[in-house]
Amino acid sequence: MATRSSALDPMLDGDEYLPATERRLEASLGLDTMSSLQILRLLASQDRVAVDAVTDAAPELAELVTVAADRVRDGGTVHYFGAGTSGRLAVLDAAELLPTYNIEPGIVVAHMAGGPAALVRSVENVEDSTDDGRADAAGVGHGDVAIGLAASGNTPYVGGALQAARERGAHTALISSNPRASLAHLADTVVLLDTGAEVVTGSTRLKAGTAEKLALNGFSTALMVALGRTWSNLMVSVVASNEKLRRRTVRILMQATNLSETESQALLTEADGELKTAIVAAIGGVTVAEARTTLAQQHDSVREALTTLARP
Repeated sequence: MATRSSALDPMLDGDEYLPATERRLEASLGLDTMSSLQILRLLASQDRVAVDAVTDAAPELAELVTVAADRVRDGGTVHYFGAGTSGRLAVLDAAELLPTYNIEPGIVVAHMAGGPAALVRSVENVEDSTDDGRADAAGVGHGDVAIGLAASGNTPYVGGALQAARERGAHTALISSNPRASLAHLADTVVLLDTGAEVVTGSTRLKAGTAEKLALNGFSTALMVALGRTWSNLMVSVVASNEKLRRRTVRILMQATNLSETESQALLTEADGELKTAIVAAIGGVTVAEARTTLAQQHDSVREALTTLARP
């Protein structure tokens, strides 16, 4: 029979009755006796579990992207709901879409239990309020998508939001690290990120949070691609709000068209800084005005605009 490394190591008996995120990880039982290097290597090895978990959940995430893209094209909105780490990750993901993809405000909206104050300081009890979740979901409509983020799969705030969203006819989804998530029945799409026990027991800011971050990155990136916010693998919707991004805009135009730096700068000036317009004008061989009109007719998609211009 195998023996434990120390009589001070806690027992794991009964863990099978706990949610996966609350169980104890055998590999970290002696965590407080490890060196910093050992701890960091252990954390890194466990983060690989998060990557694998998101890979395994790709089919469900892809389903969610398809639904969200269809609804956004029809005027719908994507809503994230989360508390604590999950809420902060949701806010981060939604906030980064504007500068990267120039997505209009209100298309992807993050709701966090406790509101803005909870972003920088833990607000007690807010995640336990079903009523707060329902209230925050009051603006969700029939054509929208509501995504609940709950590592434990049991957060009352998220449950209230999903319940209210479902009552309004929205497509609901749950992203959780608990295979037995109690909120799963409220979701049309369940994305399970099976990350298991944490290095520090119950600290879901670790690999469960890492998996949520990866899942949100994947979901929102694939959504932006589906909505035509990229062309090939180029960030053609970037908002050039500072000098670094203005240089990036010139570089992207050069990469897309093989124009020189001087030619790219001149064309961007003529196009009022509109990168997509400049790309369509250069590759499509049309004026800036024609490029702008064609883009508007093709839902601002560079690929669709160029396909239209290439037709005889």
